[in-house]
Amino acid sequence: MFRGNHPAKVDEKGRLKLPSEFKRRTDEVYGPRFYVTSTDGKRARVYPMREWEKIEAALMEIPSMNAAKKKFLDVTNYYGQEAEIDAQGRILVPQILREAAKLTTDCVVLGVQTYLEIANREEFEAELKAAPLNAEDEAALAALGI
Repeated sequence: MFRGNHPAKVDEKGRLKLPSEFKRRTDEVYGPRFYVTSTDGKRARVYPMREWEKIEAALMEIPSMNAAKKKFLDVTNYYGQEAEIDAQGRILVPQILREAAKLTTDCVVLGVQTYLEIANREEFEAELKAAPLNAEDEAALAALGI
């Protein structure tokens, strides 16, 4: 399971050095192959290939004419590419996604249970300030047993 925040940088060639805690977890559990994509163009999602293949298997069960499935595949294929960790522990973020999500300098790498999420640090912090966790959110979580 991935958890926590580890600030990082995307270099001039679009490579993100995986923070050591996340790299250790991927080495132990998942291996070097990933699918890097986004569902909104604002944040990158880095799925270990094994986790992405679970999503693909679930999508196979949905009829091909389903509009939500088509939208999901359109956006995740547009932003997405397979990637492999290089010898220095870096992973390439696709150029289209780097530009859309402004992943060109400082970013945050968040553990989201089965995948990693990469966001522009300034924009992420602004979102946190603009929409903080509130009493309504806490009540909704409590109703779910959290």
